[in-house]
Amino acid sequence: MGSAIMSDEIFSVDYIEKLPESERAELVDGDIRMMSSPSRTHQKILTKLTVLIQNYIDSNLGKCEVYPAPFGVYIYNDDYNYFEPDISVICDTDKLDEKGCHGAPDWIIEIVSQSTKKMDYMTKLFKYQNAGVREYWIVDPITSEITVYDFENENVEKYTFGDKVKSSIYDSLEIDFAEIKKYL
Repeated sequence: MGSAIMSDEIFSVDYIEKLPESERAELVDGDIRMMSSPSRTHQKILTKLTVLIQNYIDSNLGKCEVYPAPFGVYIYNDDYNYFEPDISVICDTDKLDEKGCHGAPDWIIEIVSQSTKKMDYMTKLFKYQNAGVREYWIVDPITSEITVYDFENENVEKYTFGDKVKSSIYDSLEIDFAEIKKYL
């Protein structure tokens, strides 16, 4: 899902913004990474998580907004880093415009595929933490594991698709992955 273009050229967000709507890419320090279509399992998890989070926010009259991919995150609000996380939760709506989120979302969820594993577990982990993301979940359907990075409290927890996983940015949001697994 994320193959780099072999080039010495430094790309900018201008390149990303000029891509046809049918093409998706991310930008890491000027290196372009083209994205392929996600799997059906990936999309099922993405849809279920988005609905659960949105329903929680709505039922609690929350001000945060939830955006599934493709949704642009200009993580450092610079010209050389641009991501399309699977799910972005943004509580500071001043960061939002029609292009996407300018700065760090509060919570990001990435759903791993074989081709994105290194990017999700290493590059994005580093970038998201340094940018000020408060919470980062890596959902791995290949291993049936969820890794939760609570950057605010400097805590990392591992769960399985049989566990209930609590979000640290919300007092009472808990996602039952055993329920999600039923749909896969």
